[in-house]
Amino acid sequence: MKPLALTMGEPAGIGAEVAAKAWAALRGAGGPGFVFLGDAEAIQGVPVVRVDSPEQAPAAFAAGLPVLHTPLPARPRPGVLDPANAPAVIASIEAAVALAQAGRVGAVVTNPIQKSVLTGTGFPYPGHTEFLHALAPVAARPVMLLASEELRVVPVTIHESLRSAIARLTPELIVETARITHDGLVRDFGIARPRLAIAGLNPHAGEAGTMGREDIEIVAPAVAALQALGIDARGPLPPDTMFTAHARPRMDVAICLYHDQALIPIKTLDMDGGVNVTLGLSIIRTSPDHGTALDIAGRGVANPSSLLAALRLARSLAEHRSS
Repeated sequence: MKPLALTMGEPAGIGAEVAAKAWAALRGAGGPGFVFLGDAEAIQGVPVVRVDSPEQAPAAFAAGLPVLHTPLPARPRPGVLDPANAPAVIASIEAAVALAQAGRVGAVVTNPIQKSVLTGTGFPYPGHTEFLHALAPVAARPVMLLASEELRVVPVTIHESLRSAIARLTPELIVETARITHDGLVRDFGIARPRLAIAGLNPHAGEAGTMGREDIEIVAPAVAALQALGIDARGPLPPDTMFTAHARPRMDVAICLYHDQALIPIKTLDMDGGVNVTLGLSIIRTSPDHGTALDIAGRGVANPSSLLAALRLARSLAEHRSS
C-alpha cells in the first residue's frame, strides 16, 4: 500500500509529538506507514529520515520517521502561536492533497490546526473541511463524519449557533447530507446497504407535534424522500434514546441535526479514539478528533490514540476505495 501523508498541523501544538509517538507505535506493528509533511527539526525523541518523495517512505519507515521537510520560517515554541508559520501550515495541507490527487499517497491525515492564526493571515476558510473541499471537491459540499469503534455520526449543520442551525434546516439539506453519507459509507467503508438513523430535533422527536412541529414538517419528509430513493433510513428518532447500547448496533450512522447532538455522544463514548472523516472529497481524509492542545504542548504527555485511529482508518478507507 502507498504511504499516508500526515500534515504538520499547528507547530506550537502537539502535532509533531503525536506524529513521533504514532511512528514509534506503528513501526513494529506493520504500519500503516506514513510520511510527515513538516519541519524535520520539530520532531523530537525518535529517529528521523528525510526523504525526497513519498515513494521513499515505505523503505525508510522501519529506520525512522520519514519526513518530507517543510521548513518553518520561525522556530516553534510550545504553546506560543506565531503567525509567521501560518504559510507553512497551509503549504503542508496543499502538498498532502496534491500528493493524494496524483495517486502518490493513499490518503491524507491532517494534524489539528489553529484556525484563529490562519484566519488572522487572510486564510478565507472556517477550517480544514472547507479548505480541503476547495482543493479536492466531489460533492456539492463536504460532509463531516465522526467515527469510532462504537458509533458513527454526521451533523447536518456544524459550526454555527443553534438558532442559526435550526433556522437553516430543510428536508432538502437533510436529504443531501444523508445521500453524501450513504455514498461515502458504500464507497469507502465497504458497507453495501448502510442503515441511516435520522435524529429528531425536538425532545421525543416532537411527540406528535406537541413539542414542536419541526420533526413533522422537516425531518419526516426528509426520511420519506430517502426511503423513496431506496436508502435504508429510519426516523425521526428521539435523540435521548437513539445512542443507547441497545440502539447503536441497529444503525451504521446517526444523521444528527446540529453539532452537539452528534459530537456529545461520540466524544462521551470514545474521546481518545474518535476520528474525523471528510466525505464529499476526491481524496480520502481523516483527522484525529482533538485540537492543537496548546496547554500541554512540549510536555511530552500528549496521547497519540486518536491519531493512531485516524491513520488506521485512513488505511482501511484507502483499501476499500482501491478494491
